[in-house]
Amino acid sequence: MSSTTPRLRSGGIAGGIEICITFPTEYVKTQLQLDERANPPRYRGIGDCVKLTVQDHGLRGLYRGLSSLVYGSIPKSGVRFGTFEVLSNPMRDATGRLDNKGSLLCGLGAGIAEAVLIVCPMETVKVKFIHDQCSLRPRYRGFFHGVREIIRDQGVRGTYQGLTATLLKQGSNQAIRFYVMNLLRNWYKGDDPSRDMHPLVTAMFGATAGAASVFGNTPLDVVKTRMQGLEAHRYKSTLDCAFQILKNEGPQAFYKGTVPRLGRVCLDVAIVFVLYEEVVKLLNNVWRTD
Repeated sequence: MSSTTPRLRSGGIAGGIEICITFPTEYVKTQLQLDERANPPRYRGIGDCVKLTVQDHGLRGLYRGLSSLVYGSIPKSGVRFGTFEVLSNPMRDATGRLDNKGSLLCGLGAGIAEAVLIVCPMETVKVKFIHDQCSLRPRYRGFFHGVREIIRDQGVRGTYQGLTATLLKQGSNQAIRFYVMNLLRNWYKGDDPSRDMHPLVTAMFGATAGAASVFGNTPLDVVKTRMQGLEAHRYKSTLDCAFQILKNEGPQAFYKGTVPRLGRVCLDVAIVFVLYEEVVKLLNNVWRTD
C-alpha cells in the first residue's frame, strides 16, 4: 500500500475530531464577521455573542452549521495532508528532510487543492447556515435541506461563492502553517532527522503555526465570509467586497473576529498536527509500507 494512504486517512480522522472540539469558536468568529456596522451591530463582543446565542437558541445554537463542517472536515484534512505528502515526497533529501522553501510551496499546493475540492462549498454552506440563524424566520432545517434549498435557488454555483477569496485564504493558510511547522521541526531535530517529537512539542509548534496564519490572512478570511453570506449579492466581486468593507467600515473591519479565530485556529492546528502524527504512527503499524 502507498505510504500516502495512512497519511490521507490520518488527516481525515484528525480533521473530524478537531472540528467537533473547536466549532463553537468558529461559530462566534463567523457571527462577528457577519455582524456588519451598517445593520447596526447586534453583538458587543465575543461574550455578548455567546450569551445572546445561548439565550435565543440554547447551547445547541453554538453548533449551528456543525454538520456542514463535519461532512467537509474529514475529506478536507485528508486532501490537505495527502496533497502535501504527494508534493513533498520528491522534494525531500535522502534523510527525509524537507527544506523550508519546499514546505511553503507544498503547503500552498495543499491549500489550493482543499479550497477547490472541499473548502469552498463547505464554507459557503456553513456561512449561509449561521447567517440564516440571524434572520427572524430561519429557512434551513438541517444540512441536506439547506444544501437542497441553496442549489434550488442558486444552482451548484451557489455553493462556490467567494471561490477567489477562498483560494487566497486557504492557499496562504496552509503555506504559512506548513512553512512554520517545518521550520520549527527542522530546528528542533537539528542534525538528527530521526529524533522523536513529543506530542506536547508538536502541539506548541502547531499552535505557533496557527497563530502565524491568523495574523497573516485574517483580512482574507473576513472578505471570504462576506462573499459567502446571505447578502453576498451586494458585492460585484472579491475586490469590490474588500473595497466596500474598507470604505464603509474602515481598515479595522478586516480584523473582525480575530480573537475567536486566533483561539480556534491555534487549538485547531495544534490538535490536528498532534492527532495526525499519532494516527500516522498507528496506521503505519497496520499498513506497513517499507
